[in-house]
Amino acid sequence: MGFGHGVPCGGGAGWYSDETDVKSSDVRPSPLVSIPTIRFGTPRKLPKAETLPGRVAVLDIAFAADQMGSPWEKVTGAFLAGLGDRLAVWVDHHDHEKHADFRGDPRFVLASKAQHGGCPEMITPELIGRVGPVDTILCHLDLDGLYAAAKWCLGGREPYAGADDDARAVDTRMGRPGPEAERIDRAIRGRPSDDGLRLAVVRYLVTGLHDANLRAQMNLAAEQLTGIEEATRHLAEAYRIEGKVAIVELRPNPPRYDKTLLLLLGQQLAPVSIVRDRGNITVAAAFDSGYDFVDLLGIEGGMPTRISVPDKRLPEILRAINRPSP
Repeated sequence: MGFGHGVPCGGGAGWYSDETDVKSSDVRPSPLVSIPTIRFGTPRKLPKAETLPGRVAVLDIAFAADQMGSPWEKVTGAFLAGLGDRLAVWVDHHDHEKHADFRGDPRFVLASKAQHGGCPEMITPELIGRVGPVDTILCHLDLDGLYAAAKWCLGGREPYAGADDDARAVDTRMGRPGPEAERIDRAIRGRPSDDGLRLAVVRYLVTGLHDANLRAQMNLAAEQLTGIEEATRHLAEAYRIEGKVAIVELRPNPPRYDKTLLLLLGQQLAPVSIVRDRGNITVAAAFDSGYDFVDLLGIEGGMPTRISVPDKRLPEILRAINRPSP
């Protein structure tokens, strides 16, 4: 993800990694908006704490879970220990049993997915005022994380009317987002490894959706998703049904595909879809399905309706899902 280079983006001191095609001349941030350094991460892969400048706000990144292949102590715990008092706030909406350990610490604003379908709706002017200035935002890689970062930069104001609703629709895959969110979602799914594009998205949102150059970059990235979608639909032809579950097992070195789309295509065949790829399985169901895989499988945390675990757990998962109701 290019963490060695970093991707700062504001205050006049920012610069772009030479791995990205975003040019600084394409970006004209409002002088009224101060954009801190932006970095990106996932529950399983966080940057070294010492590489993050100053006070840090962590947005939309779940705690690591031992059963999902990323031990909490070695990932989240080690990161928190490295940050120490420089952690300004951690805002997240993914279930985790360790949330209870931080209830007495005002820096942690933690909720369940049922409480908040999207992270941006948790970011308010009151929260930002209480936390105070931050030097770095570390956010998740997806649209929800980018919208959360942009909203923080804007002091808790939505980058456009309905942005919180759009982020929730994309993150839960419930309802249809508006055209801007659809463009951005398709762009980052079309170029999923491009942190420069993510940074461009945050700047586009913070600067009021006016930058035609940034919009053109997103349109180009979104076009790349079309071929990926075609490959994904071809892979979906291999789904098989086992009780309440549609399973597709990918061959080694599959073509580039969109896992979210592949899971959704499986859910057209059965209530639960499973993708098996490179030693891991991803299990998913609709946000309103009533499934809670975190509880069902005894996992420390994560999104109740979408989890990833080592594929050796497949037989156990099939038994648990297909077990007759009492």
